[in-house]
Amino acid sequence: MKTSYCDIGIIGCGEAGIFATYELARLNPGLKILVCEQGADIYNRHCPIVAGKVKECIHCKTCDTMCGFGGAGAFSDGKFNFTTQFGGWLTDFMDEKTVMDLIEYVDSINMRFGATDKRFTTASKAAQELEKVALQNDLHLLQASCKHLGTENNLVVLTNIYENLKNKAEFRFRTPVHHIERTENGYAMILDDERIECRYLIAGPGRSGAEWFSNECKSMGLKLINNQVDVGVRVELPAKVFEHITDVVYESKLVYRTKQYGDSVRTFCMNPYGHVVTEAVEGINTVNGHSYSDPSLRSENTNFALLVSNRFTEPFDEPYRYGKHIASLSNMLAGGVLVQRFGDLVKGIRTNEHRLQQSYVKPTLTAAVPGDLSLALPKRQLDDIIEMIYALDKIAPGTANYDTLLYGAEVKFYSSRLDLSGELETKMPGFFAMGDGAGVTRGLAQAGASGIRVARVIAQREKNNN
Repeated sequence: MKTSYCDIGIIGCGEAGIFATYELARLNPGLKILVCEQGADIYNRHCPIVAGKVKECIHCKTCDTMCGFGGAGAFSDGKFNFTTQFGGWLTDFMDEKTVMDLIEYVDSINMRFGATDKRFTTASKAAQELEKVALQNDLHLLQASCKHLGTENNLVVLTNIYENLKNKAEFRFRTPVHHIERTENGYAMILDDERIECRYLIAGPGRSGAEWFSNECKSMGLKLINNQVDVGVRVELPAKVFEHITDVVYESKLVYRTKQYGDSVRTFCMNPYGHVVTEAVEGINTVNGHSYSDPSLRSENTNFALLVSNRFTEPFDEPYRYGKHIASLSNMLAGGVLVQRFGDLVKGIRTNEHRLQQSYVKPTLTAAVPGDLSLALPKRQLDDIIEMIYALDKIAPGTANYDTLLYGAEVKFYSSRLDLSGELETKMPGFFAMGDGAGVTRGLAQAGASGIRVARVIAQREKNNN
């Protein structure tokens, strides 16, 4: 096996990997940086569903929706949230001001490469009125400002960043890392037919690499801390139902604590006039959503996720596998994503093709198969979701309409988090972990911020050593 060398090895080219590469190249252009990514570059990421060649997932060997330059966020609608209240746990490692400064810096880079300067904010008078109405109905609107890049504009920004970076670091696409090893002088990434040794190793495996990364860390003797498991559905309804909310706060994060179980349920990934889509993670089809900034590409519906957060104690130590198992049940029943009318779910009857055709809400994900979510999702989570829908109906009348569509399952896969320092360094010196797949973030803003943080730490150490 051939052996190669570099100063810094980066696993994953999602948001965290991109911004770590950007900042390292800016602060110390003399470093030899090698980025390994199992997916394609930004020009060669082609999902057959998005291209209209097929109606449902055909389980490509490497999912171009989830993997490649830009990671899972490349084909998202590009919501960039300025907050520490959601989107990750970086405040577990550093103070809030530091995190917000990092987020603002990431945004400034995005703007340099074409991102919008328009922000939606919960600080406006209209948003404060919305917050008051939500509180009156036991719902809590989390404070944040948000930018909506749009699915098509998000790709433009990423393409511009790639053009800027492609000659400042070595990118190896379609190159999965199979194993990580510790060496006398650092670490080694084991590829198909090559061993790459580096002084620093930065892991940003993304959601698609989360389970692999957890297993590699266990084999190296690194302690893992369980993160929460988020399980739920994607709701689709007429855009007019939520218009008074999405026009004020594009990405409204509403949290509710259920009366029956005391569980936390939240809205997530709000897509006004958007489309419901599928995404594949290691052979499992889950549901997601996106929306365009171009009015001509919009639908008449709004979609958003309702997620129930669960935390487990020992001996449970595999949140990723738990989420995959739940998603696989809906796949087993529907051959992919399952859809059910809310009214049918409450009545305890299965939605079939005939009932779905009668619905006033027309599904934007036409490949979804009508069925019964109660056969796929655990009863507790389903009870929580139903209670949340009735709560939302009080501030957005029409949410609990019979024809509101529920797609399942929506599962957010996060790795068990490593025991990390405030610099996002593992117990092994020079080995860092960042982004969603490492369990420290769950969104574009904080993922990018984690990459900047790690890059600055390494750059400072290099400066001190010289």
